[in-house]
Amino acid sequence: MNILILGSGGREHTLAWKIAQSPLLSNLYIVPGNAGTSECGTNVPVNPEDFSALKDLLISRDIHLVIVGPEAPLVAGVRDFIESDPDLKFIPVIGPGKKGAMLEGSKDFAKEFMNRYSIPTAKHASFTLETLEEGKAFLRNMRPPYVLKADGLAAGKGVLIIDKPGDAEKELEEMLRGKFGKASNRVVIEEYLTGIELSVFILTDGESYILLPEAKDYKRAGEGDTGLNTGGMGAISPVPFARGEFMKKVEEKIIIPTVEGLKKERIPYIGFIFLGLMNCRGEPYVIEYNVRLGDPESEVILPRIKSDMLQMLVAAAKKELKNFRINIDPQTACTVMLVSGGYPGDYKKNKIITGLDQVDKSILFHAGTEMKEGNPVTSGGRVIAVTSLGNSMKEALSLSYINAERINFEGKYYRKDIGFDLNETSDSI
Repeated sequence: MNILILGSGGREHTLAWKIAQSPLLSNLYIVPGNAGTSECGTNVPVNPEDFSALKDLLISRDIHLVIVGPEAPLVAGVRDFIESDPDLKFIPVIGPGKKGAMLEGSKDFAKEFMNRYSIPTAKHASFTLETLEEGKAFLRNMRPPYVLKADGLAAGKGVLIIDKPGDAEKELEEMLRGKFGKASNRVVIEEYLTGIELSVFILTDGESYILLPEAKDYKRAGEGDTGLNTGGMGAISPVPFARGEFMKKVEEKIIIPTVEGLKKERIPYIGFIFLGLMNCRGEPYVIEYNVRLGDPESEVILPRIKSDMLQMLVAAAKKELKNFRINIDPQTACTVMLVSGGYPGDYKKNKIITGLDQVDKSILFHAGTEMKEGNPVTSGGRVIAVTSLGNSMKEALSLSYINAERINFEGKYYRKDIGFDLNETSDSI
């Protein structure tokens, strides 16, 4: 089979790495890819949202399956484009159409969806510029901290957590007046949930679903979960408390109602659903939906899947997931993200990366790299994820940290406390 992956980050490198292991694969193309994906297949310098150029590529490379990595092409309607084109409509796509992508593309849509199917989530309300004063009144009736979310995609920057009521009202007005562009034309205000987060993933064909390994990621730039939010500084899988009764609640109260709700609303959905959850004293609540795999969670969940990933995706495309049995490695996977100095603020690019050949017993997944004059260089804030497997979290993390030290580029930074809040021997928090 000839496979095309859309995207250029760590998630896409991990998908490429995993799919390249399948005997079903003939040729693998990554659009546009990075320095790491070039080791798994062929990078093609095309913008994933340039649908005209994408059509030419799908035809010229005789593509049999498209796997969409990031959310932006899904929200833009890449699946709808392929399905509606008479020359392309026979090519299956892993990823929802525009309607299904609204679960991530519109937080207001996602909240209303959860309301309709009694899926547990934080108390909330949505406001526009026309209802600004109502939004301020809503904030005055809430307890701090206050959570404000831009309705649309805002490159991971559209969520604010604010302690003071006056500041929250000011930020609400600034958001509604264009702080995050069109993404914040509507703002969701929601209750702040206290607990510990985790990420749960399923692959669904619209009828059945497969539960993938769960993960916990670390968003804050600084150790002890301090500093600014990032795209993710590291991740752990499995999550010690995500088993038994807790995961039974996740399936019964969240996963099954989500899949059934999509069916009831006649929203065709073939692809991944990422459930950002909060464990509040043993009860799961949905913080957000994503319509793709997470990053850096992909870097720990995919290495734990022992099954043929491509075979699983083909089963999803054919709506035959009910017959697929996933095999998961019981080992712990840990990833540590090496980032550019200054990230998530301003940072410099094109820094030469050395030491990659010194890495032993870890897997490297490139997130923000490219090749220049034969050398890998930095091209993003998050540069490389160092993933290791071990019989314990401590063992896996030790390997990742040893190898993180062997890789160098100017301004390199990484958190040295990934997994600090997890107790491997406990079901509780």
